[in-house]
Amino acid sequence: MHRRAFLSLAILFPGCLEYIDGNGEEITEPGDVEVIWSDLLRDDPGTEDERVYVWGVVRNVGERTLNYVEIRATFYDEEGEELESVIENVDEDVTSGEEWSFEVEFPDFGERAAAVATYELEPATGV
Repeated sequence: MHRRAFLSLAILFPGCLEYIDGNGEEITEPGDVEVIWSDLLRDDPGTEDERVYVWGVVRNVGERTLNYVEIRATFYDEEGEELESVIENVDEDVTSGEEWSFEVEFPDFGERAAAVATYELEPATGV
């Protein structure tokens, strides 16, 4: 629910989000990447090995080939408190119209992973 509101804002105001990648280069224009499907998944629920992750599919909806795509997943508990924010990236050329899957894993297991109730996704790109 929260991620739809955020993604709507990201599309309306794409220049407002600005990130720096691991190489110190600016990445912007998340409007070039659209999350077309995502879901919160759990392995081994109710155990100390419980694992939580977001699996999804994104599409390059821009006119250009992207050579860096970043997906930031922010995980929240039932009260809406942020538990953790994790970044995954695709470090390969992604042409216009191409789709690819991604997985962003919550970094903890067990009880802490069980506390995850919702998430938000923030895409960012670089050329």
